[in-house]
Amino acid sequence: MIGIGTFIAANAPSVTVNPGNLAKPSQSVEILIVVTLLSVAPSLLVMFTGFPRMVIVLSLARNALGLQSGTPPNQVIAGLALFFSLFVMAPTLSTINKVAVQPYVNGKMTFSKAMAAGEAPLKTWMLQQTGTQELSLTEQEAHQHPKAPKDASIVTVIPAFMLSQLKSAFIIGFVIFIPFLIIDLLVSSTLMSMGIVMLPPTLVSLPFKILLFVMVDGWTLVAHALFTSFQGG
Repeated sequence: MIGIGTFIAANAPSVTVNPGNLAKPSQSVEILIVVTLLSVAPSLLVMFTGFPRMVIVLSLARNALGLQSGTPPNQVIAGLALFFSLFVMAPTLSTINKVAVQPYVNGKMTFSKAMAAGEAPLKTWMLQQTGTQELSLTEQEAHQHPKAPKDASIVTVIPAFMLSQLKSAFIIGFVIFIPFLIIDLLVSSTLMSMGIVMLPPTLVSLPFKILLFVMVDGWTLVAHALFTSFQGG
């Protein structure tokens, strides 16, 4: 019996565990992650990108012109905001892909470590677009007092970032409204002085506002203002 046990022990296959080697995620796991991301994509688009600022400013520009809600269509406004957001965030997304996505796909990093590595550049970009007042508000409400903004948790950064997006969007929208408001006032005063009260002033001012917008290349100016607002942080 002792000889049989010795023979089995001598010929048993050895198993070596190397914790340094991580297996690549299977195709089913990758598909599950992709499907999950697609299901929450609208929420991620609103919370982590500049999409809210983009779509609000473009919508306010349309309203300032006095155009109907279907010109340009909502699909065009949303499409422009989406691609503008991707254009602005391209460097950050490239960094996330380099430090988190590719190492995880190639089996060099666990999922939890990949999430932490991808969160760092995203949070850095969000903090650049977040106002100090908004961040202080969310930190106080969460009873957190980090020494530096970079030490703030992502839970407090997200609402502060969204509040800052709304604030910046309405500031840009206010600037866009001013010249069109002046045109409306001039047209209204002119019609009143001429005694024309049956003709709506907005109907008369609309062609002049469209002409002004086309002459100054308005959509390009709006896009430039949006891109500059993100660069300025």
